[in-house]
Amino acid sequence: MAVDTYRRKVSQIRDGIANLMSQKARESQKAADAGKKMLSAEVAASKAKALSTVTSKIREANRYADQQAKHLGDVAKLEKKIAAEQKKLGAAQVQMEREEARAQRKNNAEQQKLHDMQKQQFREMESSLKVHDALHRETVARVDKLSSLPEKITVAFFATDPAAASEHRLLLDEEVRAIHEKIRLSDHRDAVKLESRWALRPGDILQYMNELKPTIVHFSGHGNDHDQLVLQDRNGEIVLVSMASIVGTFELYDSVRLVFFNTCYSFNQAAACAQYVDAAIGMNQTIGDNAARVFSAQFYSAIGFGYSIPKAFKQAKNALMLEGLPAESTPELYLRDGIDEDDLILVKPTA
Repeated sequence: MAVDTYRRKVSQIRDGIANLMSQKARESQKAADAGKKMLSAEVAASKAKALSTVTSKIREANRYADQQAKHLGDVAKLEKKIAAEQKKLGAAQVQMEREEARAQRKNNAEQQKLHDMQKQQFREMESSLKVHDALHRETVARVDKLSSLPEKITVAFFATDPAAASEHRLLLDEEVRAIHEKIRLSDHRDAVKLESRWALRPGDILQYMNELKPTIVHFSGHGNDHDQLVLQDRNGEIVLVSMASIVGTFELYDSVRLVFFNTCYSFNQAAACAQYVDAAIGMNQTIGDNAARVFSAQFYSAIGFGYSIPKAFKQAKNALMLEGLPAESTPELYLRDGIDEDDLILVKPTA
């Protein structure tokens, strides 16, 4: 089975355990409530003077005692089910970890095989790319600057690369330079304002969000396979930020239409953000500097030309293939339920 299949299996078992735990909590509460009512009836029976009242309260206490015993029995059954599911979870997690390791070995082998092919592909494509670039510049030069002015959007580019986060520094300045250049060459370049913020700390996020009121929030840097974003503290040391705290941020800002995680293992973060924003992009595994730069630059180029988020996403993936970078299956796009593609054009010409 594929890694995603094992991950879904683990997730399903965890959901099942959570459901059983909820049922157990409800039954435990019912047992406690019945116990309180039984005790209350017993106290009332001990205080009653009339025999009929004593008899009635004793029957009431016995009834609640039976209810309590039933609920406690249900609790015991649920505990057995929980134990059995936890055993299944352990076995499923072992299978998932083995499959992840196997998939990583396979991916490493494929990347090594493609490395030699890329050198030849780059040489062959160099001439073609120069011609393409010249034609592109010629087309942009002919655009009527006075026609169809688009709305202005703000892209908040949040960059973080703590010294201890990896063996080599990320070329984040090259990424933002490439994005800026692509936006500058787009039809609606004046409608897209790129605001970059560097050495991001957890405490900076809300401040910058309040300052910029961005339409797009772009995180560039590191992530890990525990759904955490890697930021830094005042000393440049690593700070791990949980998925829940990042996702919860976007519940607070209506201006944000898209969250772009250009970080490794960020697909779960993106999927979760899609409940609060129209669209989110994340990576389902590691992604190299070149691939991250090519993908994000082409994505914002397409946005600047007035394409929708899904079409810009497809263009960006195609750019990876054109560049001979074997990462086109790494980015993933998540859309809010019920959203239409026509509603995902961020730069619209004015009437």
